[in-house]
Amino acid sequence: MYKLVAFDAYGTLFDVYSMSQLAEEIFPGHGQALSLMWRDRQIEYTRLVTMSDPNPNGSKYYLPFWALTIRSLRYVCKRMGLNLSAEAEKRLMDQYAKLTGFEDSLSVLQSIKQKNISTAILSNGSREMLAMVVGSNGLKPYLDKVVTVEDVRLFKTAPQAYELLLKEFPVKMEEILFVSSNAWDALAAKWYGFDVFWVNRQSHPFEEIGENPDYQGSSLTEVLGVI
Repeated sequence: MYKLVAFDAYGTLFDVYSMSQLAEEIFPGHGQALSLMWRDRQIEYTRLVTMSDPNPNGSKYYLPFWALTIRSLRYVCKRMGLNLSAEAEKRLMDQYAKLTGFEDSLSVLQSIKQKNISTAILSNGSREMLAMVVGSNGLKPYLDKVVTVEDVRLFKTAPQAYELLLKEFPVKMEEILFVSSNAWDALAAKWYGFDVFWVNRQSHPFEEIGENPDYQGSSLTEVLGVI
């Protein structure tokens, strides 16, 4: 049924909240709160950039995801009253570049490739940071392409971001299954026209607007039952 399974990266294949352990080491008693607020601010910045200038040729406010991630960290530390030294910032960003993959990320990609189905990442991440996190988790041999919104300079949920998959692969809309653990991403991909699998690891409710995803499960492994 599907010729391409495309995955979101951060939060779907790679655990963005795995940063909390190092953050706790650097800022005792604040690690979990910092990692949560950091992620929220990071996404908020992508939305500000895109919504403030949704130009089809790219937002004039565009900054690479890596730059937004650093600025998000700095903002959150200021907001929380934490002294972010240059050394601490480097340690946290070095760790972010090599985020831990979820335990089933590698096995799921391997299984999909064994079925002769194409695989891809579609991510807000910049090309360099995606190459690093993919490489550090050993996923590169099982991905046909790593697609980044850098090419359109608009972050998800802009339609141009999802359109990149149709430009990069010779497949039809209905031949793509998009997989994300971020409900807002799953919703936007569904609005764009993709079939969507929502990885709901925390048993959260889905959004109260738009269409429900075509499929959902508590782990990436459940994607294999769909294809």
